[in-house]
Amino acid sequence: MHPAPSVIIFTTLSGLGFGLLFFLGLGLPDVSGWVAFVFFAIAYALAVGGLMASTFHLGHPERALKAFTQWRSSWLSREGWCAVIALIVMGLYAIGVVFLGQRWSLLGWIGTLFSLATVFTTSMIYTQLKTIPRWNMNLTPAMFLSFSLAGGALLAGQTSIALPLLLIAALVQILYWKKGDTALAESGTDLGTATGLGDRGTVRAFEPPHTGTNYLLREFVHVVGRKHAEKLRIISFTLAFVLPVVLLLLPFSHFLALLAVASHLAGVATSRWLFFAQAEHVVGLYYGKR
Repeated sequence: MHPAPSVIIFTTLSGLGFGLLFFLGLGLPDVSGWVAFVFFAIAYALAVGGLMASTFHLGHPERALKAFTQWRSSWLSREGWCAVIALIVMGLYAIGVVFLGQRWSLLGWIGTLFSLATVFTTSMIYTQLKTIPRWNMNLTPAMFLSFSLAGGALLAGQTSIALPLLLIAALVQILYWKKGDTALAESGTDLGTATGLGDRGTVRAFEPPHTGTNYLLREFVHVVGRKHAEKLRIISFTLAFVLPVVLLLLPFSHFLALLAVASHLAGVATSRWLFFAQAEHVVGLYYGKR
């Protein structure tokens, strides 16, 4: 699929924002007053900014509210509800922490759960798509959740928690790439199964379906060169995990902590670009692109 900037921004920023809200709901860091206000402001800027970016990818942004009516069957609708509930509950919790010096633990726990649920429902929007075998596996939600928690711990300044979470996220990323690279082949989907003619022998296209481009090619067929993808993976992995871990192991300073967060953000954004760019939609088989 062609990686739209709005979707990359949405999945990257919202994951970090709700990851930070997760830790704030647990009382980490243990701050109050205007210091707490800064943490909540950052979390809301990331979470809300990411959600707003996602509306630009909709064909009719003005109809976004209708998505909330399909919560029984749509992961997108469930994501919307979880996000709204998380933001409202955590907003009330923030009022107590920032202005009243009160930590309403029950609200914090509820907000924490819905923050995590928001990230999970976002991941399920992609995991459910059987037409993209690289996404249609249990490592997809594992990757979204591990990235969110690792980034949230970094933003919350929880070094002792961030280190193991970064290592877990790094492992999940490696496993995701490894399994994803063979997902399309192992799915058993090819031109024969797509046309229903596979039982008659090997099926090949006699000529291209179209002489020019079309909507399907623009939206669902994107080919990333193998060498190009490998370089981007190294860059992504180094920025998202290796550099932040090294920086966290050094004597603490606010500058190094900020650098670790910035590096992780850049690495996750690169990883997310690859997530969409390398999505091998089965429609590509029809056009001889797979």
